Amino acid sequence: MADVTDTAFRQIIAKCGKPDVMFTEFVSADGLALAPEKGRQKLLLNLKYSEEERPIVAQFFTSSPENMRKAAELATELKFDGVDINMGCPDKSIEKQGAGAALMKNPKLAREVLRAAKEGAGSLPVSVKTRIGFNKPELETWLVEILREEPAAVTIHARTRKEMSKIPAQWDYVRRAVEIRNELKGKTLIIGNGDVKDLAEARRRVEETGCDGVMLGRAIFGNPWLFAGKQPVVSERLKVLIEHIKLFDEILGGTKNFAVMKKHFKSYLHGIDGAGELRASIMDTENAEQAASLIERFLDK
Repeated sequence: MADVTDTAFRQIIAKCGKPDVMFTEFVSADGLALAPEKGRQKLLLNLKYSEEERPIVAQFFTSSPENMRKAAELATELKFDGVDINMGCPDKSIEKQGAGAALMKNPKLAREVLRAAKEGAGSLPVSVKTRIGFNKPELETWLVEILREEPAAVTIHARTRKEMSKIPAQWDYVRRAVEIRNELKGKTLIIGNGDVKDLAEARRRVEETGCDGVMLGRAIFGNPWLFAGKQPVVSERLKVLIEHIKLFDEILGGTKNFAVMKKHFKSYLHGIDGAGELRASIMDTENAEQAASLIERFLDK
């Protein structure tokens, strides 16, 4: 998730409750190939990772097969454990580039992008993150096109692009994706995604649909213990928030605006008695030192 699951947050997650695999923020393959050096260096920051995060997959978006091939080659040079192509993002600025969810309207190009990624990735597994369709469910056509390129995995977000997140995820379509994969006698893993809140629900979804795994996204906000199935006490939550703030500042503070870190504050503090004033105060802070100091004073009380 852009400006959320950066390396600072992933390192906190790895420490508190590591999942089976982690993905980077999605990165523009076009920018990596075409941007001036200053812009390229900024994008490369989104591909920064630590050894503690492994296995770690680099996620890219583009509608250019050539730029996708170059991005996949870069992923091998940077020693990532896999390459993922975003073919589901509904952001209009991404779609204007013909990338993200827009690729669902152009299966021929989508397959070319996927083939190029496999060429550039060499021995690295290549996966796709997508949705059940653009304006309506179309797994029977769209998913079949993708599966014919034999990616290592396809993550299905169980909504159409038109539905965004306005309705509950429709997990029956994940079950149908598994059936389609089986009918084609393919080996591609089918990963379900959408509205899953914890590990218990994830396991239930696997049992219900037969999918090979579940991807959790929004549920990780303010809860790096998610994959450990742990409910930390208030003091632990606040101490980890302080650690997260300081790590963000140490790794990304020189290049990313501190406002990016503020996206996490409300989630970490949710449900903590008496934290309303703290939440309001830290949202007005201008740097990591100010924010950490306020939380430390709250802890002392």
